[in-house]
Amino acid sequence: MVKLQDIDENTVKQELNAELEVTLSVIRSLLGNSTDLIVRHFKIMTKLQPHSAAVVYVDGLANPKDLLESLLADSVETQAFQQLSDETEPLEMIRMYMLKIGDIKAAFNYEVLCHGILSGETAVLVEGYSEGIIASTSEWEDRGVTEPTSQSVVRGPREGFSETLRTNTSLIRRKIKDPRLWLETRQVGTVTHTDVALMYIQGIVDDKVVEEVRLRLDRIDIDAILESGYIEELIQDETFTPFPTIYNTERPDTVAGALLEGRVAIIVDGTPFVLLVPALFTHFLQTAEDYYQRADIGTLLRILRYVCTFIALFGPAAYIAITTFHQEMIPMPLLINIVAQREGIPFPAFIEALLMEVTFEILREAGVRMPRTVGQAVSIVGALVIGQAAVDAGLVGPAMVIVVSITAISNFVIPSYNMGISIRMIRFVLMMLAASFGLYGILTGVIIMVLHLCSLRSFGVPYLAPFAPFIMEDQKDNIFRLPQWMLMTRQHMISPNDRKRQKKRSSP
Repeated sequence: MVKLQDIDENTVKQELNAELEVTLSVIRSLLGNSTDLIVRHFKIMTKLQPHSAAVVYVDGLANPKDLLESLLADSVETQAFQQLSDETEPLEMIRMYMLKIGDIKAAFNYEVLCHGILSGETAVLVEGYSEGIIASTSEWEDRGVTEPTSQSVVRGPREGFSETLRTNTSLIRRKIKDPRLWLETRQVGTVTHTDVALMYIQGIVDDKVVEEVRLRLDRIDIDAILESGYIEELIQDETFTPFPTIYNTERPDTVAGALLEGRVAIIVDGTPFVLLVPALFTHFLQTAEDYYQRADIGTLLRILRYVCTFIALFGPAAYIAITTFHQEMIPMPLLINIVAQREGIPFPAFIEALLMEVTFEILREAGVRMPRTVGQAVSIVGALVIGQAAVDAGLVGPAMVIVVSITAISNFVIPSYNMGISIRMIRFVLMMLAASFGLYGILTGVIIMVLHLCSLRSFGVPYLAPFAPFIMEDQKDNIFRLPQWMLMTRQHMISPNDRKRQKKRSSP
């Protein structure tokens, strides 16, 4: 019997022992004699003698019902197996004749064997052989395919990713039935051994981007990967930037569209959010629904998002700058009303805006963290009550409440949650510049922000493409979305290999 104190990290690398009981004892010790580890002994009947064997699996991760039915055959099957030649090895008999499992592989050391068991597979061991069989019997409880909550659409598929890697890859393959859709899987995390998969369409994707993704994933040396956010932070190009350089989504149709554009999908087991690289600034203001509506409707919605992005970014800062330094830009009747409203308010415009913005951020975060049944009600009632009470108390003016409210609503129009957070962060910086230098401060902040955006790269692709560098041909699917029959090529920067999408034809 192998004792727990005799187990060290070198034991994991050792080959399996030919004695069945020794191997089982080492497995139990490696897993800390866990109570959910199930060992089922049985006999394999051959012409000469019976052979001792065992199946090992973790209760709750594996469903070995079909495997056990295959191994514990009825009397007719047992007699048929006994008629096999004496030269047929029991392990080979199990592999070739008895197992009715599609995916099986061999294990020669404890590391591979334990990883398979902890991944929901079942190990088959036979007395006298230093080799095990790992059969795919993974079947654990998952959330299933449900409608995505973070990226809802009016028209389009209602299915979203789940926390199971194989479910997510199957959802993508259902949409792209092409043999060039390749899948690579690797384990990341020295403790969690999390499965991370790469998906791309060979021939459309840029090979340099795929190789760069592989290199960055292989460089990761961390003990645990619990969500795709870990991977995103470890492989992104620029660390010190408020802008996201990797796109994430929980919609299979969005991933399928990105793969057809020539991007790479990174799927992490245990999370419904899939990463897409390279990601450009324009991608964060587009949605899959843009292509499900007519071209004119999609273009209108995109323009509306860009307008709302500017409002969310510059709304409070512009109000502070104009009311503090540039009152001559306000029409006289409106200026008189604003002055009358601000009479008796003890704070400058910047402090007003800061109080309202911070209050709204608190309400927004509280609404997200509270139970769904009361979160939305608390956010709405809290905003209304606090806003009205602040105006009645003379702390802020009604115009400031309107500006902050429009700004907050415009921020929700941005499809990407990550980009929305970035806009909220930069908004406070622009408010401080506006309070210090007026419109000149805002202009300085814009220049610095644009220079920073021009310096960013997402896996080697310029972040502001196709604006900078300006590519005229790619403007057909940027701010404006032309009809499908005019979208004949892919973007230059994303897919340099195969840019042709459809044959050129005249207008319908």
